[in-house]
Amino acid sequence: MFPIHDDTERIHGRPWLNYGLIFTNVAVFIWQVLTDPSCLLGCSDPQLVYQYGSVPEVIFNDPARGIPSIFTSMFMHGGIAHIVGNMVFLWVFGDNIEDKFGRVKYIIIYLGWGVAAALLHSAFAVSTDEGMIPAVGASGAISGILGAYVLMFPKARIHTIITAFFIYTVRIPVLVYIPFWFVLQVIFGVIGQLGIGGESSVAYLAHIGGFIAGVATGLVGRMIIVPRLAAMAGKGTTYKPPGRKIRPKIEDVIADSPPEVIEGPGYYEVIAEIRGVSDASAIKATYDPATKLVKITASGARKYEMYAKMPDTAEGVSVQYIQYLNGIARIRLAKA
Repeated sequence: MFPIHDDTERIHGRPWLNYGLIFTNVAVFIWQVLTDPSCLLGCSDPQLVYQYGSVPEVIFNDPARGIPSIFTSMFMHGGIAHIVGNMVFLWVFGDNIEDKFGRVKYIIIYLGWGVAAALLHSAFAVSTDEGMIPAVGASGAISGILGAYVLMFPKARIHTIITAFFIYTVRIPVLVYIPFWFVLQVIFGVIGQLGIGGESSVAYLAHIGGFIAGVATGLVGRMIIVPRLAAMAGKGTTYKPPGRKIRPKIEDVIADSPPEVIEGPGYYEVIAEIRGVSDASAIKATYDPATKLVKITASGARKYEMYAKMPDTAEGVSVQYIQYLNGIARIRLAKA
């Protein structure tokens, strides 16, 4: 299964930091190949990976040299297939994590996931007398992205290429796709340790460690970011862990998350999650200057009524247009 893209729409513009991470990884790999052409298929000369890869024994016995190598190893790869696979996953899933956390938090937690993955892998490698084998790759940090993604976007679907006699694409729910991926990492990790099918060169425990760190970050993000968005919409709430939901009546649907208000030069934009409508014509928005509330209603298979609180400084605001795509409504309001 090879992911192509997801159906989660970004709301804060282009993910320039994620683009930068991909560019940096590719640039470093080009440098690797120019320095050691064997790295195109697997880096047969160990000198380069020993110099910049993370060596478990060095990390614990010489931290001054080992800790920096954790960060350099995150941007190195062991072959063209290694970097292509990692960059596809970073492209598909990383943009939404950047969009959700913001650029500064994203780069911090991205590197943190890589560190967590390297430390778990290194601790296990030292305990099994494999502490002098260097590890390279962004897989640990990207596994953290997957762990956070499955918590932050549980309703997403992943457009995936599947090859079985024929090549075709399917949309797989993220709650199936990512847990299935994680189970495979555990299975392959156990098989590798048992020596079945020969010695494995993949640090599956780094994938597992990064994923667990990502899940922990996702849990924290849901407890912090969701209430903050609610407060921005004038509906201050206390986050409650998701439990069993009672299906509401079709004419009385409550939005899963409150609308978010974004201010730009000359406009405000309200982002609202609305499911079950065909297009933007089924959505209406009106602004009440007395209360500074935007009333949003939608009709169709499901009916919605929600409110977005505009800033106190909003004056002379009027609704310009409404756009709708993949369950997300964008309501543009012009400033006076």
